[in-house]
Amino acid sequence: MSAKNESSDEGATETFDERLTRLEGIVSELENGDLGLEPAIERYTAGIELLKSCHATIEAQRARVEELTADAERALRPFDGDPDAEQG
Repeated sequence: MSAKNESSDEGATETFDERLTRLEGIVSELENGDLGLEPAIERYTAGIELLKSCHATIEAQRARVEELTADAERALRPFDGDPDAEQG
């Protein structure tokens, strides 16, 4: 797979799982040690870009979960004067 196929444009259409799978493949290639210096640097650079993209996705999803949790907590909070809430 060439570095051209791993441009940031492609990352925009890939799912998180697809990007993570690609990143794992790059890590395996680098750990194998069969690449020359230039290809290894290209793979490493592509891996760093995938890592940044995966981290950004995780951060966005974490923020979304926090937002949903806050919304749920507000929705579940008893209203003032709720007789059922005062019985606890």
